[in-house]
Amino acid sequence: MVFAILLVSLLIGVPVAFAILAALFYFMGTGDFPYSIQGVATQLFAGINSFSLLAIPLFILAGELMNESGITTRIIAFSKVMIGRVSGGLAHVNIWASVMFAGLSGSAVADTSALGRVFIPEMEKEGYPRDFAAALTAASSVIGPIIPPSIPVIIYALIVSGVSVPALFIAGIVPGLLLAVFLSLYVVFFASHYQKKPTQMPREQKVTILIDGIVPLLMPVFVIGSILLGVVTPTEAAAFAVAYALIVGVFIFRNIRLRDLPGIFSRTMVDSAVIMIVIGAVAAANWLLTFNRIPNLLTDWTLSLISTPWTFLIAVIALLLVVGLFLEGIAAMLVLVPILHPIAVQLGIDPVHFAIVVIFNLMIGLITPPMGLCLFVVDSIANVGMARLTRRILPLFAVQVGVLLLVAFVPAIVTTLPHLLGF
Repeated sequence: MVFAILLVSLLIGVPVAFAILAALFYFMGTGDFPYSIQGVATQLFAGINSFSLLAIPLFILAGELMNESGITTRIIAFSKVMIGRVSGGLAHVNIWASVMFAGLSGSAVADTSALGRVFIPEMEKEGYPRDFAAALTAASSVIGPIIPPSIPVIIYALIVSGVSVPALFIAGIVPGLLLAVFLSLYVVFFASHYQKKPTQMPREQKVTILIDGIVPLLMPVFVIGSILLGVVTPTEAAAFAVAYALIVGVFIFRNIRLRDLPGIFSRTMVDSAVIMIVIGAVAAANWLLTFNRIPNLLTDWTLSLISTPWTFLIAVIALLLVVGLFLEGIAAMLVLVPILHPIAVQLGIDPVHFAIVVIFNLMIGLITPPMGLCLFVVDSIANVGMARLTRRILPLFAVQVGVLLLVAFVPAIVTTLPHLLGF
């Protein structure tokens, strides 16, 4: 009954958090502990009553401030100077601007929204089909939650024990860069013929753009560096990111005025509330499942069928790719990770490696119809229609799945850098 209510609610378009709460009402109808309304409400609040979760609205606020301050446009200009002259230059700039923006926001949706408004019309002017420009923008935005700082990484570390945020931050660097490289290779072989010959930029203008790009690029260095050195926690680093973006926007670039702040704070609160209510609802659901020993039963059942780590990884990848079609990544992570993580540990899979595989896997769901958030965002900008966008995204989706399989079956890609740094 619980899963039937959840499935029907999702199919008729009920938001994920409220679909979960609707399923919980089946439990709460008895009124006996732990199925009372008071017990579920207590667990819902407990799920969001965490100092570490404060990093999420702070990183979202930092991203909003950076968009408003003009940091995004400077990153794009910096990328264009660095790699804009190569074959298919603007498509490469799109991809590697996402890599740089990933070090600032940690959100794929923010990446799609910020970069899409600039790149889609600009790429169309340079000869790229509008639907291809939109698809590439959505596909490259998946890099955002993999390269640190990353909101899904923070949430994953809160769900399970045995993995730290700094270790996951470092572990995501190489897979994120690898994805960017393979997307660039796809552009070289299949899309470089679209672009017209780029115009030569004066040397003085290049120097100015490179200098302007230094200030935004220093932010991820300070944020990640301070966490790795043990100076601050991820939450404190997020607060530092907000302060840095505010100072840059108000005093250095002077694009943010006091009257802009209420709107920025309002958008941040709405985006944060969406994530927090999902976290709270799933926390209550997981508490009820744990009380009934459902994760233990599923673990024992899975281990009776699967005996090798590689078989389990293949099953997890297939499961999460299907789940990503219908469920938003963070919600799917909150529901499934408490069940899958203990099984992975018992099979001897490195917890950090498994975490990156899961996060990478679920983030691909952001570009898969019918529920891919990045597809909806990019289509609202490009207005090319979901059918055309889906056809264009399929080859890029195949590239991402290929990189995912490489990351899953070559653990050293994920674990080498954290081990070298002592995590």
